[in-house]
Amino acid sequence: MYVKNRMVTDVITVFPDASLSLAFQMMVEKGFSQLPVVKDKKLIGMITEQVLTQFSPSKATTLSVYELNYVLSKTTCEDIMIKAKDMVTCLPDMLIEEAAVLFNEKNIDSLLVISEEGILEGILTKSDIIGAFIEIIGTNDSGTRIAIEAKDELGTLADISTTIKDFHVNITHVTNYYYKSDPSNGEIVIRLNTLEVDDLVAHLQSKGYRIISIKKNL
Repeated sequence: MYVKNRMVTDVITVFPDASLSLAFQMMVEKGFSQLPVVKDKKLIGMITEQVLTQFSPSKATTLSVYELNYVLSKTTCEDIMIKAKDMVTCLPDMLIEEAAVLFNEKNIDSLLVISEEGILEGILTKSDIIGAFIEIIGTNDSGTRIAIEAKDELGTLADISTTIKDFHVNITHVTNYYYKSDPSNGEIVIRLNTLEVDDLVAHLQSKGYRIISIKKNL
């Protein structure tokens, strides 16, 4: 799955010559914490709550409310925006898991998606990432989720898959992870397109596999 498969393409933006008053009003009305600044469809910067907060108090200490409002109306987004070159962005063809790494490493809430020419294509948020992984692992799909304890050995997954195939059951999703305390052991989580798994589970157990959990979704 790629970023372009999950990103929102209808992005609300402001022009560089828009006033801070307008940007602030838009952010309040839409419930946004940031606004991309776009010129000729290209991303040139970003206005954020933090930028506005850092700008306003410094002015508020020496200006009256009326003077402050005047300054905000005359100051443009381009004057104080974060420049595009200093922002974390990604391309539409980036893998969704690579985008997730960016979210984690950079501690960001959203990621603007731009083309190689710098044109704003969309925006990806944390909720988009979560939704993607829910889809990837099939959390809401009907069927059965079986977690199997397995060693990190060649052929383990192939053996489990062949066993399931012999019972004429289809695997819809597979994920696995290993224990930090013992990297040689972990869990293989398999989702099947059936609720009738008793015989299959019994056969897996007879082959020495320990079933950690079974969860059925109607």
